[in-house]
Amino acid sequence: MTEIQYNLLNEPLIRVLPLGAMTLPGLLAALARDEVEGFPALRPHQVPCWHMFLVQLAALALHGAGETNIPEHEANWAQLLRRMTEAFPNDEPWCLLVTEWAKPAFMQPPVPKGCVLKNAVPSPDALDLLITSKNHDLKKAVAHDGAVEDWVCALVSLQTSEGFGGAGNQGIARMNGGSSSRSLLSLAPMPAATNHRGLSPRAGAWFRRDVRVLLARRDDLLEHSPLDYRTDQGLGLTWLAPWPEGTQLQLAELDIWFIEVCRRVRLVHDAGRIQARKGTSKETRIQAKHLKGALGDPYAPVHKTDNKSFTLSGGDFDYRTVTELFLSGNWVLPLLAEPASFERNGESLVLVASALARGNSKTEGFKSRVIPIGGKISRALGPKRAELHQLAQAQMNTIEGFDKVLRDALVLVAANGDRNKIKKELYSFTNTARSHLDRYADTIFFERLWARFEAQEQGEEVLHAEEEDFARLLWERTRSIFDEYLPSMPCAGLFRHRAEARAHHRLHSALRKLHPGLFPNAITPDTDKENANNASR
Repeated sequence: MTEIQYNLLNEPLIRVLPLGAMTLPGLLAALARDEVEGFPALRPHQVPCWHMFLVQLAALALHGAGETNIPEHEANWAQLLRRMTEAFPNDEPWCLLVTEWAKPAFMQPPVPKGCVLKNAVPSPDALDLLITSKNHDLKKAVAHDGAVEDWVCALVSLQTSEGFGGAGNQGIARMNGGSSSRSLLSLAPMPAATNHRGLSPRAGAWFRRDVRVLLARRDDLLEHSPLDYRTDQGLGLTWLAPWPEGTQLQLAELDIWFIEVCRRVRLVHDAGRIQARKGTSKETRIQAKHLKGALGDPYAPVHKTDNKSFTLSGGDFDYRTVTELFLSGNWVLPLLAEPASFERNGESLVLVASALARGNSKTEGFKSRVIPIGGKISRALGPKRAELHQLAQAQMNTIEGFDKVLRDALVLVAANGDRNKIKKELYSFTNTARSHLDRYADTIFFERLWARFEAQEQGEEVLHAEEEDFARLLWERTRSIFDEYLPSMPCAGLFRHRAEARAHHRLHSALRKLHPGLFPNAITPDTDKENANNASR
């Protein structure tokens, strides 16, 4: 007799703030009512995985039932979810532990005969997708007494976002290669000013917005998609399907919003607590490696020329990356990063970008950013995106100018004040100071970009004043950074006074040429030359 335990459809296994433990249908209903403040069990890198999973699950359930209204009652969601798994009247696909491995369990595909799951996993954090080569930053395999919901979160994170992990440990289809990552780029409703989580969107409002967009745009996307997805009755919950060794699911079998599983995993009871067993597979679960992650993922940008999904690698969502993805026009924005038809009246939004930066058998850290977008900017995202990109390029050129001036002034000290002795390797001493400036520029970049765009409507004089204001902020921080890092530059004591005097002169004279408006009491050329001669003595 098959033993099943921990049924997500009728057991309150998921903690939700401030509502307490809830069932999965109860959670979906609470999200629809926008009553959810957070999920205490989620680790930071699991947040985007969890959001994408819930949105895709809701969209699949509603479309399968022919519904367009998002229910606000738990009973309705329970009925919708059970309708997706009618072949399993005992709810096996929604249960964490199912002893008959020939049947699916939650996010756990059936195990074919002859397939052995050799690897024991003692805790949910050991099952999760993080790779920790050093056991001091983020401890591994320590959650031996993890709650049931910790296993739920780890399963969703692993199965929907994992990459290649060595022979037989396959990654998901929705990424460009096994060492890539699944990214999230999405617009979301602007949270209320009283939101204690700052700019982070409310889980419910974001959930409702994304589900609504997926349902509204489904037919249009299928009609224009180059991929051969099923239009009706496609497989959405891939853990339901048998997985004979050596076989793969084809896109023609899948729903466009499918939720994938990439690893053979089963949870078991061992020594009185939950553990997991993992196995390998010869092939990826879905035959899509040749598509390089360009699968119509509603959250993933795809490069227009290379036709591959975005990979963060070891970078971050800094102003350069976000400008490239969101404004340059070089990337096909994912569906949920475009303003919806019901948001084109100037609704304030936030842009959410997140990904677990990955490398070859390592992680580079979880990266996330939320950028507020006012009503005027949200209206401009369609027709005037190129104009915004042009203004962003101008701001980046300004930052680059200040960076170069700071670098050249500080390196002069490292060369003992002698310009003819500046060598390539000396520039490395300026990197920390330059990074400091770049981080500051990143904090003000988009706020000033939106202000610059709006200033255009008020005339050239206002626009010029906004440009000068941006440069003034950079100058104030550049001067502060220069004073802070000047004493730390290596320099022979005999030449330090001369070197620092020349560095000061270099900094000011170069910036006067770039931004004369920052120096209303500018020194005359003759006096400037005299000061330079004095500094050289």
